[in-house]
Amino acid sequence: METAMEYGSIERELHIDASPEVVFEVLSSPEHIRDWWSAETAFEPTAGATGRLTWTDADTGRRDSAPFTVVTADPPRLFSFRWTYDEKETEPEAAGPGNSLLVTFELVPEGAGTTVRFRESGYRERGWEAAVLEAHYNDHRQGWDFYLPRLVATADRLAATR
Repeated sequence: METAMEYGSIERELHIDASPEVVFEVLSSPEHIRDWWSAETAFEPTAGATGRLTWTDADTGRRDSAPFTVVTADPPRLFSFRWTYDEKETEPEAAGPGNSLLVTFELVPEGAGTTVRFRESGYRERGWEAAVLEAHYNDHRQGWDFYLPRLVATADRLAATR
């Protein structure tokens, strides 16, 4: 018997050998976002702040950009934002409820390190047809599986310098 996936959210739990303060800095600082997510950005890590994430393909020079809005910035325990990343949109509108995905990083102290509870949700709320929903979900799942280990490495490197 086959069961259909719901494509509701992507969830991961990671352990990082760095304090929640260091992990929060890596998640919310444009300098560190460039390292682990390969995105150029400029924003203040405060609720309501807006910005753009821009990725540049080193081989082709193609640039993809996505607007985002910080939803929660509660150092060092919670950082969340909405983003409208959609490869088909040429000029996406500002990220808000109903037109974006919500990314949440909950930071829980664990010994000398941090457990990061990651969640990206809002796929079904976008109103995409089933095939588009599945494609976006799978693209993001693969993307986060690539970028989240880089988040761990970046935070570990920063912690080693402190």
